[in-house]
Amino acid sequence: MAYKSSPRPVFDGPTPIPYSNVTRHLWGDDAAGRIDDWIYVSTDKIHQLVFGMPPGQGFRHSESFRTVFGADEVLTVLMGTMVIANPETGEVHVVKTGESAFFQKDTWHHAFAWGDQECRVLEFFAPPPSTGSSGKYAATRPYVADFKYERSALIGQWPAARQAAEAQAKITIIREQDWLWSMDGGDPRVMTGITASTDQLTAGTCRISAGGRSDVRVHGGAMGVYVTKGRVNILIEDAQTSPVWFELHPQDGFYIPPDVRYRVFNMGGEMAEYLFGVAPHYHTAWA
Repeated sequence: MAYKSSPRPVFDGPTPIPYSNVTRHLWGDDAAGRIDDWIYVSTDKIHQLVFGMPPGQGFRHSESFRTVFGADEVLTVLMGTMVIANPETGEVHVVKTGESAFFQKDTWHHAFAWGDQECRVLEFFAPPPSTGSSGKYAATRPYVADFKYERSALIGQWPAARQAAEAQAKITIIREQDWLWSMDGGDPRVMTGITASTDQLTAGTCRISAGGRSDVRVHGGAMGVYVTKGRVNILIEDAQTSPVWFELHPQDGFYIPPDVRYRVFNMGGEMAEYLFGVAPHYHTAWA
C-alpha cells in the first residue's frame, strides 16, 4: 500500500501564519474522496489544519488513505454542518457550526458536508504525523472494508439505551455548554473554554471582550492558534528577547513553541475569538 504524506510546515519560533500564506494541499483519492486542506502547522508536537468539503461531499477511506490514527483529535466546525461517522461501529453524529467532535487513538472516521453550504473544519491532531501517528500507523490497523452508518441494535430501546450507547461511543460531540470555563486573572473580559484535554492534546476557545488583555501565559507544549472573530494581538514576552507584537485577523493562524511567555489583547471595539490547540502538555513543569 502506498501512502503519500501531507506537507509539514514547521517554524523555529513564535510565528504568525496569515491565511494567504497557509500551505494548500489536496488530500485523498477517487475512492476516499478528495478534500481541500489548509495546513497551518505540522511540527514534532502538534498538527493543525482546516479541511473543506463542498455541499454533499466528504471523505471516507481507501487502502491508500486510511482514516484511523494513533492520535487524539479535536474537529471544530467553522462553517456549515458536518456529519461525522465511525464506519466500524455505525455511529453517526451531526455537528453544527461552533461544535466539536473529539476522539482518540484507533477511531475510524468519515465526514461529510450536510446541507447546501460548504463545510470547513479546524483540526488539531497530536501526537502529530511526524511521529508516525498518521499514515504509517493507519497501515498497521485491520482494514475496515464494510462501512456501517447505523446502530440498528438500538432500535426498540431508544432513548432508554442512550446512556449505555454514549458510554460505548468512540466519538464525543462537544457543544459550548460542555466546555470547561476559566476566567483569566478574575477578569471576565478574557474567558477560556476548554473543549477537550488529554495527556496528548488540549484544545479550546479564548474569547476577549473589547479592551480585554490576558495575564502572561505559558504552556509546556507547542500551541497552534486560529482566529475566528475580531482582531487578536499577541505579545511575545520571552525573557531572552525584546517583546514582539503581532496582529491577527479571522482565518489567520499563529504558532508558539513550548515555554514561551505570551499575552493576548483585544485592541478593537468588538469581541475577538481564537481557537487553540496545545500539545502535548498544557501546563509547564515550572509555571
